[in-house]
Formats: sequence, C-alpha cells, structure tokens
Amino acid sequence: MATHHVNAVLPDEPEKATLEGKNKILGFWLFLGGETVLFGSLFATFIALRDQTNGGPTSQQLFDMPLVALATLLLLTSSLTSVFAVLALHKKDLKKMQAWMTVTVILGLGFLALEIYEFMHYVHMGHKMTSGAFGSAFYTLVGFHGAHVAFGILWILTVQLQTVKKGLTVVTAPKFYVASLYWHFIDVVWVFIFTVVYLMGMIGGKVG
Repeated sequence: MATHHVNAVLPDEPEKATLEGKNKILGFWLFLGGETVLFGSLFATFIALRDQTNGGPTSQQLFDMPLVALATLLLLTSSLTSVFAVLALHKKDLKKMQAWMTVTVILGLGFLALEIYEFMHYVHMGHKMTSGAFGSAFYTLVGFHGAHVAFGILWILTVQLQTVKKGLTVVTAPKFYVASLYWHFIDVVWVFIFTVVYLMGMIGGKVG
C-alpha cells in the first residue's frame, strides 16, 4: 500500500515512465561499459604482476580467506537487499524501499570496514603499495573497487535524502533504480576479484 509520500497516480515501473528516466538508464549502461573496460585493464595488470613480490609476502602467506569470505557474504547479501528495494519500488511502497536500501548501506559499510581492517593487516605483514609490483597491482585493483563501494553508499544515501524531501515520483524513481544497478555492478566486480585475486592467489593458479 502506498504511503502519503507516493504520487497516487504513479505508473508501473515508474523508473521507465518518462523519456528522461529511460535516457538516464540508457546513459548509465553506457557508463558501465566504460567502467567495465577500466576494471578489465586493472585485472589484466594484476594478473601480469601478481607474482612480482620483490621478496615480500606472497598471496598464499597473506590472504585471510575467512575474513574475505565474510566480506563477500556481506556484499552479496547487500545485492539481494537492493533487489528487494527495487521490488518495493515497483509496488510503490516507499517505506519498504527506504528500509531495504538502508540495510544495503549498512551491509556495504560492513564490507568497507572489513576491507580497511584487511589492508591494515597486510601492511603490518609488509605488504605495502610500494613493496613491489604485486602490492601496487593489488591495492590499485582492490582499493579502486573499495572506492566504488564508498561512492555507491554516498550515492544511495543522497537519493534517499532526496526521496524523503520529494517523495517517490517519476523523477526520483529512476535515481533509485540506477543506484541499484550501480550496486549490482560493483557486486559483480567483487565476484571477479574474489575469484581472480583471492581464490587463484591461494591456489597459485596460472591464467592460460
């Protein structure tokens, strides 16, 4: 049931109800294309340099897989909660949409906290940005993703504040939808990081 902050004549799929909303979504997909190329370059660089430790600790010596697995669980769960938020958007239930997005933000903050702790632990073990090519490639790729998570959290919070002031309309709905798409993107990128950086790093696999 819609709340008093929701436009009573809000159409189904309000994020696509106007040409402006459709253009925002299309433009965002083009933006993600550029982001994909950028992350692809960082992955390629990491794969090429991951064995260049310069006498420092190797990935097998460094990685704390239970910690990384917990961070992964938090981020993947946040992707699910953002799906619930979009479902609430389509039901025109602003209160549930805001609640699920808030849970998404909390899970994202938990992920960032674990990543910061992880980085501090690695630095203490001698794995620094300047310790070798492996360190530079690792912190650039994983840290760049972490920056995207932080940006995504700020983006969601900003849209939430706008919706508190303006309600759920054909103007604010596309902003929520696009923020959710962005969040799914950084979750997908993390799945690749977890596989290429951590899992392959622990087993010492080679990319053919």
